[in-house]
Amino acid sequence: MKGQGISNNADAIERDRRRAVGSHRDHALFIVSRTDRDALSDLASSLGWKATAVRRTIDAERRFLAGDAVIALVDVRHGDEAVLPLLADAVEACGGALIALIADDDMGRVPALVAAGVTHVIQAPLDADRLAAGLACAGAMIARLAGQSSPLRGEPASRNVATPERRTSQQRDFVTGLASRAVAIDWIERQLRSGDGAPIVLLLAIGPFERINAAYGEMAGDALLGRVARRIERLAEDYVGPDVMVARISGAEYFVGLTPGAFSTERAMFLARSLVAAVGQPFSAGDHLIRLTGRCGIAEALATDDPTRLLRRAGTALADARASDGEGIRILTAHARSREADPDQLESDLRLALDRNEIDIVFQPQYACADDRLIGVEALARWRHPQYGALGAATLFSAAERSDFLLPLSSHIQQAALRQAASWPQALRDVRLSLNVTASDIAQPGFAQAFLAMVDASGFPRARLTVEITESGLIENIGTAATILDDLRTAGLAVAIDDFGTGYSSLAYLKGLRLDYLKIDSGLAQDIAGSERDRIIVRGVIQMARSLGMKVIAEGVETEVQKALLTDEGCEVYQGFLRSRALTGADLVALFKG
Repeated sequence: MKGQGISNNADAIERDRRRAVGSHRDHALFIVSRTDRDALSDLASSLGWKATAVRRTIDAERRFLAGDAVIALVDVRHGDEAVLPLLADAVEACGGALIALIADDDMGRVPALVAAGVTHVIQAPLDADRLAAGLACAGAMIARLAGQSSPLRGEPASRNVATPERRTSQQRDFVTGLASRAVAIDWIERQLRSGDGAPIVLLLAIGPFERINAAYGEMAGDALLGRVARRIERLAEDYVGPDVMVARISGAEYFVGLTPGAFSTERAMFLARSLVAAVGQPFSAGDHLIRLTGRCGIAEALATDDPTRLLRRAGTALADARASDGEGIRILTAHARSREADPDQLESDLRLALDRNEIDIVFQPQYACADDRLIGVEALARWRHPQYGALGAATLFSAAERSDFLLPLSSHIQQAALRQAASWPQALRDVRLSLNVTASDIAQPGFAQAFLAMVDASGFPRARLTVEITESGLIENIGTAATILDDLRTAGLAVAIDDFGTGYSSLAYLKGLRLDYLKIDSGLAQDIAGSERDRIIVRGVIQMARSLGMKVIAEGVETEVQKALLTDEGCEVYQGFLRSRALTGADLVALFKG
């Protein structure tokens, strides 16, 4: 990682050491290590740092809060990472740095360490060069956070942090302390003018904060936005270096800008995966754990881009990432010109798309965990745009929302899916069909009666139909939604709650609803193989759902390991790329008939 490795230039190392020590001469360094406490302390002291080996974590925490220290070095090679959350709050309170010492082959732990509050990572074996470089990098971050000159560069602080005098509403985001949207746009404009190449922009959306605010209040939600910002900033600076631009551009959307020529799209993808993983680690809130999900859109600038257009293209990638069943990351390179959809044009074109038969219905197969038998399909929509090519559901529904065309579009998709399913051959006559309904659908007076009339007119049997509504859509108006869904269930339809687990999910409200299926969000399903914490969460969700009489469907299953673990925990049904992508009606019939 940049700034953490061994320098081959002894003079450069010594220069960094002198600058770091000179800038932070009075800053104490605390070291927590199970086995090498004294050796690490001696090594740091030899570099000119006032180092203290702390045997009890609580001592270091108190000293930090008292303002006696700014840097903690924790040796986590032997399982001491449990002390990190205790130190993280104290370090953050004093504007300090928390460094983790990890084994040379243990880079896979970095996202979890960042989530625990670590600001920098140094790889063992540790020598004077590596420690000097790591401490110098930490000192640079501290200086920037304090609005001082960088001890490494001798320049004004990074644009990501301003002095109090410069902390204006135009430059700073008040909630997170990051750069504002205006600063991000200015950064893009300067990079585009530089002529050095194509900058790369990452848009990271975190959610769902509406439920966080409802459960804990807006002040707690704002505090959580700030904690998310710290994770993003720390990981981005650790991977990219101090020149990375990090900003909050709206609501729960964050911006990461990579300078031209410095990063390939492949490295940008790696950074995006690390950011999504770090944000996905739970946050503590009193006695609760809050789980967030991240989705990331990446866009590489075109020669014809201006800042607004580049952000718009990154937003298109983000919309597709939100709709995906995969890792939640989408990228638009300079060669992906077919995806450069103009939102204003899409809104206009959408009203003609239905008449032109440009909206295709595809079906995502669902399989029994026990024997891989096809038992159902979920109807989804794709837009064959004559200019922009295939557009995903996220782009489609985003355009529909902006143009007040959501209700006609939703009805069209439901009717088209029912017509196709009603004509399936005998081989598919036992397969269930799942239709998505939106919060806007349910809010319409008389929705249940109109929906049932549409089903009956299609000829598709009620007994094989499942209605899906997202957890967020249900929460928006749970009283009305509960009544309507109960009416549909009484009429013979099954009801499913979709995307469960995308945020602060409470199973408590499910007790008052009559539901048949609970669909676990793809983020939980995909993380189950690599996280014991996620497996415990999934186990609890499945046990509670089954105790309430619901079957559990896992979305986004991509590997046999994920499927096996979900099956072991009691999941009955799965869908995802492991078995099949979404299929057209013709392909579905051809694949499963006979």
